[in-house]
Amino acid sequence: MANNIGRIWETDPDSKPRERSSQFQNDIVGRFRSGRLVGKTPEALNEWRVTTGDPVIAELIAGLMGGESAEWDTDKEDNLEILTDSKAVAIIIDSSDKLDASMKLFGNSGLVHHCDGVEFLSPDEDKGEACGCPPLLEDRKAKARSGRGPKPSVDLIFKLEASPESGYFRFNSGSWELVKVLHTVIESIDKYDGPVRATLAIENVSYTTKAGRDVSYNKPVISVVGAYVPATQADMEKAA
Repeated sequence: MANNIGRIWETDPDSKPRERSSQFQNDIVGRFRSGRLVGKTPEALNEWRVTTGDPVIAELIAGLMGGESAEWDTDKEDNLEILTDSKAVAIIIDSSDKLDASMKLFGNSGLVHHCDGVEFLSPDEDKGEACGCPPLLEDRKAKARSGRGPKPSVDLIFKLEASPESGYFRFNSGSWELVKVLHTVIESIDKYDGPVRATLAIENVSYTTKAGRDVSYNKPVISVVGAYVPATQADMEKAA
């Protein structure tokens, strides 16, 4: 019997899934987000929100993490979003080079301050010069809250452990809590000679202050589990 599978997309070629070349696997295929804008108001989420411009990736995320793919209002390429049912996802981090942190302040004209807390990282004419940020973390947070100082910008590039062949995802965070422990995360990654298995999670923190005020907020958590060992063909055949 003739194989007619090649004609499935003949009448709707735009819906045909894109081929996965080795070059495509090095692209950022989606972004993990822990919040969203409702109107002009930021809203923290208890489960991961993933955005992508690829319907195949959107379907993959929905299948792995729950939720449904839907379009959202953006002028960027990642016009599909999935509000997942998952607080945590198993990931692969190639090396500590895939985890970067800096301090950024944006103004009406774009990025106006970019440093590592001690020296400017950009623009080129200021790179290496003292940035003038306060030495103490609490003072930096106070300047950031007033709009006069930069906020953290933590970038993590990773693959999904359940589907490493799908390509790289990005997570960006402005969490001060993540900045506090970032050095320990990097140390945990560097203990291994090669990629590591890790968990990227949204964790809720709730407590009551001495003054009796209830405090509750979410923070991103990166936990290194161990070395990542790719599945061999024999392993995949056994699993099948």
